Amino acid sequence: MTRVLAVTNQKGGVGKTTTAVNLSACLAESGQRVLLIDLDPQGNATTGCGVVKRVALPTVYQILIGRSTIGDTRLPTDFGFDLLPANRELAGAEIDLIDIAQREYRLRDALASVRDSYDVILMDCPPALNMLTVNGLVAADRVMIPMQCEYYALEGLTDLVATLKKIRANLNPRLEIEGLLRTMYDPRSTLTQQVSGELEGHFGDKVYRTIIPRNVRLAEAPSYGKPVIAFDRSSKGAQAYVLLAQEVLDRCLGSAAAKTAVLGVE
Repeated sequence: MTRVLAVTNQKGGVGKTTTAVNLSACLAESGQRVLLIDLDPQGNATTGCGVVKRVALPTVYQILIGRSTIGDTRLPTDFGFDLLPANRELAGAEIDLIDIAQREYRLRDALASVRDSYDVILMDCPPALNMLTVNGLVAADRVMIPMQCEYYALEGLTDLVATLKKIRANLNPRLEIEGLLRTMYDPRSTLTQQVSGELEGHFGDKVYRTIIPRNVRLAEAPSYGKPVIAFDRSSKGAQAYVLLAQEVLDRCLGSAAAKTAVLGVE
């Protein structure tokens, strides 16, 4: 059963793109068929996969405005997963979608033709609640929220949860929070430990057990156009994303088993 997962947070600089790229690579290595969708006009996920974004055409932009299909747009990467690239022309989608009917559902409808070709579809959403993010949330089944353990992150999380409730109420009733991912974690900070404890106390098992540490090799890998497991597999950052991929798969299997039990299917 395909899992469509939006990696999102309205706050920037929390590790969304790093998570989307590295989780895609780790899931692909574990044998999953993975599609990564870059929904950010900055195109950082595209660059992080070794694709030169200025020559990446067509992109998600052409898909959203109906000038291309996912089959004609996706690119195979050197790391075992497919990519729908993005570049700065995607910023124009906000304006171009204004007069298009059902504009919030453009990505969801486009994915329908290829959804069964993948086990996991990941979307790297921009750090803003715009039409690109809305398209990602409407297309998604679940949401992964990367966040730093700091005070302002808690405030932003409250706003994001409110946004997700609105999307669920008005556009996508199946949308759920898959989990909260603690990123750039520094265990030496007392505040970091306090915020981490508050997250666990309030959200319980919605908080991933895996913690992504602050790691130099994670920061360096995108400049080489590689996920960290292809750049430095022995690094703490690479090891953390391998563990996260396994935890994501465990949750998917658990969810599928629960659904099977409810349906009474063996």
